[in-house]
Amino acid sequence: MERLCDSSSRLWDHNVTINTDNPDLTPCFQKTVLVWIPCVYLWVTFPLYFLYLRHSNRGYIRVTLLNRVKTVLGLLLWIVCWSDLFFSLAEVMNAQARAAVYFISPLLLGVTMLLVTFLIQYERLRGIQSSGVLFFFWLITLLCAVITFRSNILVALSEGSVPDVFRFTTFFIYFALVLVQFFLCCFSEPPPYFSAPSPDENPCPELSAGFLSRLTFWWFTGMAIQGYKHPLEDKDLWSLNKEDRSDVVVPKLLKEWEKEKQKTRRKQEVFYTKCPPTLNNMDGEPHEAEVLFPSKEDQKKPSFLIALCKTFAPYFLMGSALKLCQDLLSFVNPQLLNMLISFINDPHAKTWWGYSISFLMFFSAALQTLILHQHFQYCFVTGMRLRTAIVGAIYRKSLVITNSAKRSSTVGEIVNLMSVDAQRFMDLTSFLNMLWSAPLQICLALYFLWQYLGPSILAGVAVMILLIPFNAVIAMKSRSFQVQQMQHKDSRIKLMNEILNGIKVLKLYAWEPSFEQKVLSIRQKELNILRKAAYLNALSTFTWTTAPFLVALTTFAVYVAVDENNVLDAQKAFVSLSLFNILRFPLNMLPQVISGVVQATVSLKRLQNFLSHDELDPTNVEKQKIATGHAITMVNGTFSWGKTDPVVLDGIRMMVPQGSLVAVVGHVGCGKSSLISALLGEMEKLEGRVAIQGSVAYVPQQAWIRNASLKDNIVFGEPLSEQKYQQVLEACALITDLNVLPGGDQTEIGEKGINLSGGQKQRVSLARAVYSDMDVYLLDDPLSAVDAHVAKHIFDKVIGPEGVLKGKTRVLVTHGISFLPQVDQIVVLVNGKVSEMGSYQELQDQNEAFAEFLRNYAQRDEVEEDEPTVLDEEQEFLGEDTLSNHIDLSDEPSAAAETRKQFMRQISVISSDGEASARKSTRKRLSEKKKVAESAPTPKNVSKDLIQAETAETGRVKLIVFWQYLKAVGPFISVVICILYCCQNAAAIGASFWLSAWTNDPVVNGTQHQTYMRVGVYAALGFTQGLLVMTSSFTLAFGGLGAAQQLHTRLLDNKLHTPQAFFDTTPIGRIINRFGKDVNVIDEVIPLTFQMFLMTFFVSLSTMIVVTASTPWFTLLIVPLAIVYFLVQRFYVATSRQLKRLESVSRSPIYSHFSETITGSSVIRAYGRENNFILMNDNKVDTNQKSYYPGISSNRWLGIRIEFIGNCIVLFAALFAVIGRAHLNPGIVGLSVSYALQVTMSLNWMVRMSSDLESNIVAVERVKEYSETETEAPWVIESNRPPESWPEEGNVEFNGYSVRYREGLDLVLKDLHLNVHGGEKVGIVGRTGAGKSSMTLCLFRIIEAAQGEIIIDGVKIADIGLHDLRSKLTIIPQDPVLFSGTLRMNLDPFNQYSEEEIWNALELSHLKQFVHSLPARLEHECSEGGENLSVGQRQLVCLARALLRKTRILILDEATAAVDLETDDLIQSTIRTQFDNCTVLTIAHRLNTIMDYTRVLVLEKGRIAEFDTPSNLIAQKGIFYSMVKDAGLA
Repeated sequence: MERLCDSSSRLWDHNVTINTDNPDLTPCFQKTVLVWIPCVYLWVTFPLYFLYLRHSNRGYIRVTLLNRVKTVLGLLLWIVCWSDLFFSLAEVMNAQARAAVYFISPLLLGVTMLLVTFLIQYERLRGIQSSGVLFFFWLITLLCAVITFRSNILVALSEGSVPDVFRFTTFFIYFALVLVQFFLCCFSEPPPYFSAPSPDENPCPELSAGFLSRLTFWWFTGMAIQGYKHPLEDKDLWSLNKEDRSDVVVPKLLKEWEKEKQKTRRKQEVFYTKCPPTLNNMDGEPHEAEVLFPSKEDQKKPSFLIALCKTFAPYFLMGSALKLCQDLLSFVNPQLLNMLISFINDPHAKTWWGYSISFLMFFSAALQTLILHQHFQYCFVTGMRLRTAIVGAIYRKSLVITNSAKRSSTVGEIVNLMSVDAQRFMDLTSFLNMLWSAPLQICLALYFLWQYLGPSILAGVAVMILLIPFNAVIAMKSRSFQVQQMQHKDSRIKLMNEILNGIKVLKLYAWEPSFEQKVLSIRQKELNILRKAAYLNALSTFTWTTAPFLVALTTFAVYVAVDENNVLDAQKAFVSLSLFNILRFPLNMLPQVISGVVQATVSLKRLQNFLSHDELDPTNVEKQKIATGHAITMVNGTFSWGKTDPVVLDGIRMMVPQGSLVAVVGHVGCGKSSLISALLGEMEKLEGRVAIQGSVAYVPQQAWIRNASLKDNIVFGEPLSEQKYQQVLEACALITDLNVLPGGDQTEIGEKGINLSGGQKQRVSLARAVYSDMDVYLLDDPLSAVDAHVAKHIFDKVIGPEGVLKGKTRVLVTHGISFLPQVDQIVVLVNGKVSEMGSYQELQDQNEAFAEFLRNYAQRDEVEEDEPTVLDEEQEFLGEDTLSNHIDLSDEPSAAAETRKQFMRQISVISSDGEASARKSTRKRLSEKKKVAESAPTPKNVSKDLIQAETAETGRVKLIVFWQYLKAVGPFISVVICILYCCQNAAAIGASFWLSAWTNDPVVNGTQHQTYMRVGVYAALGFTQGLLVMTSSFTLAFGGLGAAQQLHTRLLDNKLHTPQAFFDTTPIGRIINRFGKDVNVIDEVIPLTFQMFLMTFFVSLSTMIVVTASTPWFTLLIVPLAIVYFLVQRFYVATSRQLKRLESVSRSPIYSHFSETITGSSVIRAYGRENNFILMNDNKVDTNQKSYYPGISSNRWLGIRIEFIGNCIVLFAALFAVIGRAHLNPGIVGLSVSYALQVTMSLNWMVRMSSDLESNIVAVERVKEYSETETEAPWVIESNRPPESWPEEGNVEFNGYSVRYREGLDLVLKDLHLNVHGGEKVGIVGRTGAGKSSMTLCLFRIIEAAQGEIIIDGVKIADIGLHDLRSKLTIIPQDPVLFSGTLRMNLDPFNQYSEEEIWNALELSHLKQFVHSLPARLEHECSEGGENLSVGQRQLVCLARALLRKTRILILDEATAAVDLETDDLIQSTIRTQFDNCTVLTIAHRLNTIMDYTRVLVLEKGRIAEFDTPSNLIAQKGIFYSMVKDAGLA
């Protein structure tokens, strides 16, 4: 090298560079090495970068001013470099000898500048907006030039003149240009042309951010400022980057998963072909293959893990590479600390060396920060994509799994896969790299420690190794606790879900206490496990704090004890301590990561099982013709619900000619609905063939209604044709309902259709089918839920020979005999077999079972044929439950029956463009109900939402919330906890100062004295700290659990005392969210967050104390640093808290949409709407991730800024040590800097924890909000309890009774005066909306009187407790609700009745035979909602409940809809015989059931219109007469 330079200049000279107070580099070094470094960098990276650019084409960027300037500057730089070259040539021409370096360096630099200029243009053409490669090039060039710049100035100053004016000038021009280029390089170009035009109105600024901005997450600052100024809302969020969106991520994963499944299938085929079943193997010997592969289970599951790895590993590994750099860098600072202490020790060391070390510490720490956060960003984004992909995969799978598979995992469990398991993967990815990084860090740390302390560190290592099994045991135990706790939590949530779904029934039966006990007993088990887990956690915190201390203690003790010449000086002690601190993190993380991996493997298994479930076989139903002229052909069809289940349909043969109408009839439970399912391909086909020609529409027995507007429910994703739509509404008799609904067809229908009556739901479901205009219609008893005359209207206008669907093929399951003469063919099912088939006439002539059946029932159900049904405006549907003005005590969630048609709601009205105009913080207000009949008609384009958007709380969490939590914990305990934390930190600081003093002990004859005393006190201080930590953890856990128990009990208690109206307007998912996620946060997250916050806060505090005590000058900096810290913290907390809130609000819709989909999957499949629903799910997930992504970026943004403050603390601690080295001893410097080195982490975590605390404490706020909703009257008023035997007579009297649904609304019942004598049977009839159901609700005080009173047997019902009232009345509700649990529990939850009484009730309700046939009899487990009984059987169970209670007053909300005529007859006769001496009030839809009642009450617009015996009313020819006439009974 030196040969290239002048003979006078050497490449390296110690005296110039090191042994001097003013260091510099030799001219030769500056001209060669400093010039060549940037050139070499660029030429080495160029080939790879060029290839990368060739492959990435994002469209070109137009030539901007920025680009022009960069290019011009690049060319100028080339000119400047080559002018040096030409100047040298000129000098040679003039016979001035010049060394080779004067030619080589300018030539090389000039060519490099041309390459840079080429890259600037090429990047523009390939659409690169900001280049990292060039950024680093300019940075390196600038750093190299700065040294030369200083040298040149120093030389000019020392010599008083400039030796080489030309080169001096060109260098300064060069330096200025490089500086400008570096500055320009920090900006980014506009987005490229021809890149797919971004549809996002609010794209993420990250995409167009410059390299430096990306490196420091500066692009996020905009959102931080915005979030600080006003709480963020949905519209402020950026749209997702394309590669994070569902439509990109999910297909990638599914493609890999498909490949895995194919691979497994191929292997299995190979496996089966290798060992064909041997026929001659008669002696039962196992085949050799069976011995080799004992179970084919093990090798048949495709690996979901491999699919995940293939999809996400490449991106993730980039993060891993960064992690590797960061791990290596973390060992630089202990080495620098070593140099710093030796610098302090050496009085002759040059001062500039101390400053250099300080700045090197700062730069090394800063670089570590940048790399670490880039690594985290890669990991978290991978986690986010993982979750998106898994949720998408589960959703897509749930649309195609078989019914038997669906039974093996309940809706709750599948939702859990989505929420819990996908979340676990997401959480794991952020720390997965620790699996290899932790061992690497441990090995490196031990290597360096060996350098300082020699073999003594083995003692420390031994302690670590001993602690590993201890930690592992703790991890294993807490893992098993977690599993148990999850099970309890699952069952608690499942129970809560059912309670909320059946809350109306619980209220009517006064069963709340029994269910409250059930929930609390599960909760108690859950808390016991949480308590054990908390004790474990306290133990692990103890080991966590004492482990590094123990390791240091044993190492130091062994080191000084082994040989008295071993002196513990500051260098050894504090460098070892900083290495031990590095060790602490991997040692603690490793067990956690391992337990995380274990959890994730459990989740992986669950996901893998779910995704490997059997799918419905699309070939079950063939789509081509088998027999010409027949739309549906079933030959010898044998079906069951699952491969192993009993056969439900056996050998069914049926041919349905095209365009014909076929009725399917039979008793309850004979397989009618199963037949429809078989035709849809929903059942397991065991043998036979099914073919359907053409597209299919399906109307299920229980209408499936989505939470969307009424119009969306009917149109269901088809293109909208207004004319067709109106015809459909007309045919399905929905026009009148629309006039009654608050928002017309834009009215939002609640979850499961709560604000529609059973009849309306059924008609909407039918309208959906008619609108879809398919070829084949499968109608599963659509007429049962509506009144007779409406059924007739629908049959005539829609289904029948003259209806809208004439010419289509229709299969109708029905109980309505009156329609049978008009059908083309009747199929009679008996026990899953076709017993007869033919036209009405043929079957009557055959005179078998069917004819008998007809003769019995025909009379009751006749509708006079000649009487045309009129449906004009005046004659709004008669007694139909269309809108049975409010209630069909339905088992649908919050049977909002109550909030029925009048419903005028003040709600965030969505204006026509769908933008929520009035989104004020609408705290869920109960929907108002008003009589629309009397109010002006609402403009139809305004949609009325029943369910208000869940409001995210905004702004700072009020201190009162913290205070409420602390009150729940207990103020005394809170104070104790703080004191304990103060003490433990005092002990820690004491130990450190003691160590510092120890290292400064004078060395006499190569040894230190008093070493044993030093070790002893050091140990005592350390253990004191450990014990205090453990005690504080215990106390904290204890307080946290107390709070959790109290908050949950209050919430549960309040929810069971909440009036029904609340449940009608609040989606169940929202309440469940309180019981699930929020209670979980209070149980587990908040106490841990508090603990972390207190720990980090005190660590940061003690660092400040130590650094200030060592170097008092540091106090000057505390204020400015604290201000910056505070600002960053406020910006971050405001933004991050709101992002978390938005994230949790946008999360519930994913799950509610998902559970909605699972319930309606058969409908979605029948209509072939899977893709629309997948798209909806993807959008919901993306909306959720839209608030999650800025959330993780905000953590990176914060981390970089806070760690910068931490790095400044390190810098200043070191600088002040260098400045004051004259009067500081090495022990104090070591103490101060090693403390400063670990503060960064604590500062960062402190902000994160304070933010987490604010985000999570919101759970307390949310739980509190629902624990303080208004409650209904007390259940029992001790001072005013009715006598045990009340009511004895059963007299009911209404005195001037009026009721409204809520303050400020119109009355629903007006001034009723009425007296029902004991034992009377009264039928209540009236048109839709007349207030029939309101009367029953008043008796039970589900709604309270506005004026007047109800008196039962002389007791005013308003004066007694609700349970005293409700337990003395009996109701048979319209929709039968069963709870999961035994049949016995469903009949008698309080265990009040004997076995004998229960069997007696079952016998009277005609269930005895059925229950006897069950293997478990009364202990038979009913599934969720009683799904494993038919609707008719459930109705009979409700009858049995009523027979058990047998009070003097029976209210019957006529529920004969879902029951076939025979069962209906049974119920009616049982009621007549068993309740003959009771007062019976029946809300009648079928008038024939009340024709023999004592009196009939006709309601009209909430008033009593007629009240007399049926015969008198008919004679009066009033309203009742017209209704009877319409029903064909007069």
